Amino acid sequence: MNKKSTGRCLLIGLSVVMTLVFLVVPLAVIFTSAFGKGVGHYIATLQEPDTQHAIWLTMLTAVIVVPINLLFGIAAAWAITKFSFPGKRLLIALIEVPFSVSPIIAGVVYIMLYGARGLLGPALASVGIQLMFTVTAIVLVMLFVTSPFVARELIPLMQAQGTDEEETAVSLGASGWQTFRRVTLPNIKWALLYGVLLCNARAMGEFGAVSVVSGAVRGQTNTLPLHIDLLYHDYNTAGAFAAATILTLLALITLVAKAFVEWRFPGGRKAQSAH
Repeated sequence: MNKKSTGRCLLIGLSVVMTLVFLVVPLAVIFTSAFGKGVGHYIATLQEPDTQHAIWLTMLTAVIVVPINLLFGIAAAWAITKFSFPGKRLLIALIEVPFSVSPIIAGVVYIMLYGARGLLGPALASVGIQLMFTVTAIVLVMLFVTSPFVARELIPLMQAQGTDEEETAVSLGASGWQTFRRVTLPNIKWALLYGVLLCNARAMGEFGAVSVVSGAVRGQTNTLPLHIDLLYHDYNTAGAFAAATILTLLALITLVAKAFVEWRFPGGRKAQSAH
């Protein structure tokens, strides 16, 4: 065996070992611990009202947040890549802010803005509006945390594609909507799908920012990650791992969807980037 083959085998072996240690083993521990007290206890845990509410709330917030950020990402990418205007670089920098700010800091900022003693809190309270420690607060902070994902996938691609095809379509009499639907959308669909998948995964798994603004009220503002944490600190280890299996399955479904798209349409994203 030559040195090249030896090096390749070592790299493959190291990759396999690291995958087992950092991915397969933790997943095995989660499911083993969840079923540690039997299938009956596992099912009973998932049927508890607080757990079911946490699952429902997690799905609800993702269903609200992802479409909004989908529209925001498309609009932001379209504006940045198809038009020239003062402040474009500033807009790009602002879109990147949620990546550079800790989610906990983001949650604290929302408290300082909309909390009872925050900058806008008293004015909102005077008209009977309370944002913090409600489902609305969870949606707002999730929108902030997940806002860059779709736009960040679209902007580099749309910049590389340029504006020639859109300009041609407009010169032939196509409306703005027709240009987007028949020219732009087919060219960005793969990047758009990737951005949606990443946004959805982050929305369902977000902990830090949500823990600050939600109050983590059982059965009211407790998302699944927060509920898992509460169960663990209540020394209900089996219950925590049972709830964790649901969050794990949701993440795995997202990964499977991504892998399916890559398998069903091989080279689609690469071809799109080279378009």
